[in-house]
Amino acid sequence: MTSPVPLLFTIPNFITAGSGRAMLNIVERLDRKKFAPAVCVMRKGGRLDREVERLGIPFLEADFAIPAKPYATLLGRAARAARAFRPLAPALWHSFHYGDDYTEPLIARLSGARAWIYTKKNMNWHQRSWQVRSLFASRIAAQNTDMMRYFFQKPRLRRKTVLIPRGVDTERFRPDLPASEGFRERAGIPTAAVVAGCVAHLLPVKGHATLLQAAAKVPGLHLLLAGEPLEPEYAASLERLSEELGIRARVHFVGGVARVPEFLLELDIYVLATRYVLATRGRGEGCPVSLLEAMSSGRACVATDIPGSRDVLEELRSGLLVPPEDPDSLARALRDLAASPDLRRALGREARARILARYTIEQEVAAHEALYEEILPVPRARSANP
Repeated sequence: MTSPVPLLFTIPNFITAGSGRAMLNIVERLDRKKFAPAVCVMRKGGRLDREVERLGIPFLEADFAIPAKPYATLLGRAARAARAFRPLAPALWHSFHYGDDYTEPLIARLSGARAWIYTKKNMNWHQRSWQVRSLFASRIAAQNTDMMRYFFQKPRLRRKTVLIPRGVDTERFRPDLPASEGFRERAGIPTAAVVAGCVAHLLPVKGHATLLQAAAKVPGLHLLLAGEPLEPEYAASLERLSEELGIRARVHFVGGVARVPEFLLELDIYVLATRYVLATRGRGEGCPVSLLEAMSSGRACVATDIPGSRDVLEELRSGLLVPPEDPDSLARALRDLAASPDLRRALGREARARILARYTIEQEVAAHEALYEEILPVPRARSANP
């Protein structure tokens, strides 16, 4: 009987990496008759570490990327780093490292891996090192169509790149869960008030300032903002801005949320106001998980018209798209939704239907398994006939 293919997944950590949950969604659902997954981080201590340990798979803390300079010693240093991975004997190495490092594929090859692939999860590309990383890759999993158009249009890259958007657990994120967390009640929000909100770390790229400016133009609208203040000064500036706009009583910062599905059901409108800079393509979304989760939960959604989000939302059908960093346009969308429960319900129904049709976690896992099987032979079930 053929043994499962050893497969190593790498990610810097589960501390701040938003892609950690998405990666584990794949790892825990892989067909174990075909694949034997292992996980490596460069730093343990994240909230998802225990989930990896519960899977009963190898979980390694080691440097899978190193400084490229000095170049004269790079191969020797990469060979030393590779020693940590040889006992795992990975046949295929899948990187969820979100940076432009190109030393990881060297370490992977020196560890004995026959193939190294990476998931492109963000819109950074202006450094030449991204192209080096891509040339070293056996295959590349891109998360939106803008990546395919802007980054991988050259034939040598296009041939090795496949579009695999993220998926969502539609049983965990669904409209009929009880909204049991009581955020509205604890915040003192009136029962009849319309509530908009989002789930995103408090970072400038997420466009919270634009959302605050827009909310100030929508009388009576309350905001529930879930997310860790990863940049304390920026978080403080948002509090100051809400004071200056005169809406502090309508803005509720709730910090990190453990039970996201229940939190989403306390929102009437979900907003993802991510910024984007076209000149460098350095800001934006890969395939925004929080937006997928809100849509799966049947929320009426508004997002900025940027890579990633524009793939997910169909304008005026499963949500509303507005220009990035445009408070007036966002305010108009919020006013339209706040004024019409029927519109909110219609968009929420279509949003859920779009997720079920295109963005389920089962579809994402199947796409990854197909990619792995294309690269390396995997065990096949024996025929029942002799």
